[in-house]
Amino acid sequence: MGDEQRAKAVRLLDLHRNGRLLVLPNVWNPIGARVLEARGYPAVATASAAISASLGYLDGERLQRGSMIEMIGRIATSVDVPVTADIEGGYADSLDELAETIELLLDSGAVGINLEDSLEEGGELRAVNRQCDRIAHVRQVADRRGIPLVINARTDSFVSGPFAHHAERIDDCVARARDYAAAGADCIYPMGPGDLDTLRQLREHIETPLNVLVTAAAVSLEQLQEIGVNRASLGPFVFRSCLAKFERLVTDLARMDSAPVFAEMLAREDVAEILRAEPEVTPVPGLGPVLGDAEGQ
Repeated sequence: MGDEQRAKAVRLLDLHRNGRLLVLPNVWNPIGARVLEARGYPAVATASAAISASLGYLDGERLQRGSMIEMIGRIATSVDVPVTADIEGGYADSLDELAETIELLLDSGAVGINLEDSLEEGGELRAVNRQCDRIAHVRQVADRRGIPLVINARTDSFVSGPFAHHAERIDDCVARARDYAAAGADCIYPMGPGDLDTLRQLREHIETPLNVLVTAAAVSLEQLQEIGVNRASLGPFVFRSCLAKFERLVTDLARMDSAPVFAEMLAREDVAEILRAEPEVTPVPGLGPVLGDAEGQ
């Protein structure tokens, strides 16, 4: 997997530097990844909140690391395009634990990560020097493996921290972006801001490729492209949209109205074109046989 994985990592980084907005509708399972690949998307990104929710857990590293890595591996091995994974804070307090997470992540076949700097949602941010140490350590682990892992350094300056004014959040984000890039980050992901004025300021002062979360209140994709944003993520919003449709469907069924079930759906043959026909093999390199395999019984 070495040469192929290295090539995918290079390809993913190039997608952040080619002057075109990289749009990533984050997925939580292999079929979502395969739909994106079939529709021509050049890369796939996971959403930790969506994966956790799909398995019945809240976000925030409540899902076990092995469970998250297994799903990332299933997604990464289901497509030929590069896959970048949201690993929250790295499922680690120490640098040694973080190194273990990155080794498992690389074993899964992923070639990019999101790594955030908040200690808890809405709470304090990790000290800049500590987060820089973590980013540098991730880079060292990936370099030892010979894989130019694409590090998307998420900063929560706009949703956490003791800032009294919006301008202070902008200043903190810009300073963190500079230091994170120096530590080895390839892209900066400020969580939260979607207004044009803030994004223009960030773009003006951050030299590193910039990732923006697309929300209902955010500026359009066309505007993001115009101001020079490199990457647009949808986070858990695709998952929540699908879940809302499912909830409406089952609510209608509970009222004995079965028509919505057939109103909008893919035909069986359309789904079959997206799926693999061969039997499943070990989906995540390094994590052992699939439950039910002859070797695993």
